Amino acid sequence: MRLAKAQPALAKKQKGSANRAKARLKVAKIYGRVADRRRDHLHQLSTRLVRENQVIAVETLSVRNMLKNRSLSRAISDAAWSEFRSMLEYKAGWYGRRVVTIDRFYPSSKTCSVCGVVVESLPLDVRVWTCRCGAHHDRDINAAINILAVGLAVSACGDGVSPLLV
Repeated sequence: MRLAKAQPALAKKQKGSANRAKARLKVAKIYGRVADRRRDHLHQLSTRLVRENQVIAVETLSVRNMLKNRSLSRAISDAAWSEFRSMLEYKAGWYGRRVVTIDRFYPSSKTCSVCGVVVESLPLDVRVWTCRCGAHHDRDINAAINILAVGLAVSACGDGVSPLLV
């Protein structure tokens, strides 16, 4: 709310004026507070995940391509996924845990977590789908289950594993 008021006030100030410098500092302080809150939240979340789990499986995503989606780009860039992943990795080292990364091309959303069948095409607008085995899947929950299964398989068997759910 403060940022929504401070930015238009900054835009109205004349360039080079002392009042513009004051307004610029005000906007910078607000952005600093937002960044501190985001970083604090990421620290708390990453610490909790690393303390509670022996193996954490994450999927590598093409953030650059995801930012091309106009409706999601601000939310994606605000999420600070890269910073979160680096926090997970160094904290996992501290606690003796393991972070397993899953390749971005693994069809986690399109694979049925019950029977292992991979659907040929699943557009992004389809959020819920039914497999031919009768299992009803939410796209994100199904992907999370598959990523966890692959991460646990890699953790147990080694990095060269490409597990197929059968």
